[in-house]
Amino acid sequence: MKHRLLLSTLLLTLIGLSLALVQAQDDDMVSDARLDELTSVQLMLDFTPNTNHTGFYVAQANGYYEDLNLEVEILEPADILPEQAVSTGVVDFGVGFQEFSTFAMVDGADIVSIAAMIQENTSGFASLSEENTLESPADLAPLTYGGFSIPGLENAMIETLLACEDAEWDSTNYQDIGFADPIELMGLNRIDFAWIFYAWQGIGAEVDDQALDVLFFSDYQDCIPNYYTPILITSGEMIDTDPDVVRAFVEATARGYEFAIEDPETSAEILLDAVPELDEALVTESALWLSERYQGEAEQWGVQDPAVWEGFTAFMVENGIIPEDSIDPLAVFTNDFLPALPEDEETETDE
Repeated sequence: MKHRLLLSTLLLTLIGLSLALVQAQDDDMVSDARLDELTSVQLMLDFTPNTNHTGFYVAQANGYYEDLNLEVEILEPADILPEQAVSTGVVDFGVGFQEFSTFAMVDGADIVSIAAMIQENTSGFASLSEENTLESPADLAPLTYGGFSIPGLENAMIETLLACEDAEWDSTNYQDIGFADPIELMGLNRIDFAWIFYAWQGIGAEVDDQALDVLFFSDYQDCIPNYYTPILITSGEMIDTDPDVVRAFVEATARGYEFAIEDPETSAEILLDAVPELDEALVTESALWLSERYQGEAEQWGVQDPAVWEGFTAFMVENGIIPEDSIDPLAVFTNDFLPALPEDEETETDE
């Protein structure tokens, strides 16, 4: 009996030591990026809250920011674009898009992309199925396009897709609709097709029983190279003066997106709790769809491939959208603030 009691005591002690070691390892992982004092930062979204932003809300609700001694205020865009707000120091972080952020960079904005929020472009040209069937880019040629006030970029995207099939685009078919709802305008027969972000506008239309035909840019990367949309941005000055804050914010945010990848249903509930006016069916379906795309085939969430920045920058130059040598595509992004991969994952990736 004494031997059994002694053995049980020894076993419990070993278990306790093992748990303590695991806890110490967890504490070490947190302490690497944890700030010495509570630090408040502001994040400006690019649009009203949606599933592109789920990782931020998860990180906030699950205490990932708090774990690293961050207090994060999430702001919706107002009269100033996130690129402007970040560049001028109005906010610390923002959500941008590679194509739009490139324009800001060319104009001298002090912004740096610090994470790719979605690995593969999820946007494309869409029409209402019952009105205009889209089986290939050539089907766009005779249709009226509803644009959002950047005709140089938009016409170049359409023209390039059509050229891949030896078809031509007539830029007089461009109709500027600004920020009006393109799905609604298609339903009113004001326009025939529009550039949409499928994860929100596309799924939203389908939730409302509006069938869409979508030509995803990701299916035509031989014509239009992949680019990151959206991206997480900060300023070069923020990186220079507060790199520890940038590291903590990116690490906690990465944990939020990793959670959204692993558990999209709970992540959808978290977003709905934070923004209850959102449509539950849309948020749930979108969260499930994006959970497979936040990281995609990349080795981790947020990583940016130099070839993607080089390829799309070259596309913009070749199509006269930005001047040649106006930016260095390898100097406008960094992976340095992403959490380090475990050694076994790094080895597996290298192989």
